[in-house]
Amino acid sequence: MKAFSGYSTNADAYNAGVEASSAIDAKVKIAFVYASCDYDLKKVIKGVKDTLNCPIIGNTSFTGVIMQGGYIGGDKPFVGVLALNGADLEVGVGFASRDKFASAREAGIAVAKKAMINKRVPSQVYMVASPTEEEQFLKGISEVIGRVPTFGGSCADNEIAGKWSLYTDKGITAEGVAVAFIYTKAKFGNVFTGAYNETKDMGIITEIKGRRTLVSIDGEPAVKKYAKWRKMPIKKLEGGNLLSETILSPLGVKDRLGDLTAIRHPMFANDDMSMNIGADLAVGTAVVRMECTQDELIKSVKNTLTELKSKMGDNIICYHLVHCGGRRAGIGDRIKEVVKAVKSVVGTTPFIMEFTFGEYGYVDDGRNTIGGLMLSFSAYAN
Repeated sequence: MKAFSGYSTNADAYNAGVEASSAIDAKVKIAFVYASCDYDLKKVIKGVKDTLNCPIIGNTSFTGVIMQGGYIGGDKPFVGVLALNGADLEVGVGFASRDKFASAREAGIAVAKKAMINKRVPSQVYMVASPTEEEQFLKGISEVIGRVPTFGGSCADNEIAGKWSLYTDKGITAEGVAVAFIYTKAKFGNVFTGAYNETKDMGIITEIKGRRTLVSIDGEPAVKKYAKWRKMPIKKLEGGNLLSETILSPLGVKDRLGDLTAIRHPMFANDDMSMNIGADLAVGTAVVRMECTQDELIKSVKNTLTELKSKMGDNIICYHLVHCGGRRAGIGDRIKEVVKAVKSVVGTTPFIMEFTFGEYGYVDDGRNTIGGLMLSFSAYAN
C-alpha cells in the first residue's frame, strides 16, 4: 500500500479540490477528504473527483485539519486529502441520507450492503456519520458484517450550529452515514482513548430521556450532581455554558473489562437540570467524572501517537488521525504545539488529522465504540 496527501486554502471551492489533489497519484483507490463547511462542497468534491477519479469519502472538520504543511484552516476555508493505493487494496463505499430510512439502524444496514464487495467481510471499516445517532448506524453495519475494526468520526462545523456535512462522491447530507469498506493485507492499528484522569466522583445513571439526555445521577438532577462534584455554582453550567465548562472535566463510562473509558461530553444544560450528552447512555451504568489540564490535552496527542507507532512497528505507510473538535476548542491558540507534537512522531510519513464531533474506535477484543472528546488514531503499515 502507498499513501499520498495534499491540501489547499484556495478561496474557490472547485479549485481548492483540484489543488489539494494535484500532488496525488491519479491511480489511487480511495480519497479521504476533509473540508471547511464554508465551501460549496459539491464543487470541492467535483474538483477532487475530476483530478483523482476515485471514490471519495469524508466530512466537514471543525476549524481546520493538520497535515505535513501544518495547521491548515483557521480563518480560511480549507481542504485536506489523504489518498491510498495498493495492488491488493480494494475499497467499497456506501452512502445513506437518514431521511430515506425509517431508522438509523436501517440506514446502517443499507450502506453496509452497498459497500460490500462480492459479499466479503472487509478488513476494516471507516465510518463517518452525523453527530446524532452514530451507535445506531454502527449497529446496522455490524448486523451485516459482524464485529470488524472500525475507525472514523462524526462531521463537524465551526459553531456547533448544524452546518456540518458528510459526503461521498455520490451524495452530501447533514444527517446520515457513509462507510468505506477497506480490503487489504496491510497491517492496521488503532489507539482509541480519552486520555483523561479518573477522579473519585462517580455515580449511577438513574434516569435518561431518549438515548442522550441524562436526567439524574444517583436520583439527583444531573446538572446539580455535577456542580456538586465540581464545587461550582449551577449558574456557571446553565445552557450552553455546560459544553465549554466540561471540556477539561467530562464524564466517562467504562467498558465491561475496564480497558476503555468512553468519554461522554455534556453538551447543554436544560431548565430541569438534565443535560444533553454527545453519545448514548444507559440506566444503571456508572459514570465517572474525568479531568485533565490544557497541557495534558496537548501532551496526549504525542503520547497516543507514540503508542500507536510502537504498536505498528516499522514501515508505517500513513496515519489517519481523528481528534475531537471539543478538545481542539480546549487547546485554543496553542494548536501549533499539537502540530509540532504530531510531526515529531510521524516524521515525513503522510498523515491527516481531522477535528470531529464524535469519535469511533476500539480496544483489544472490545466492541467498536462511540465516544466524544476522544482521540482515534489509526495507521497502516506494510
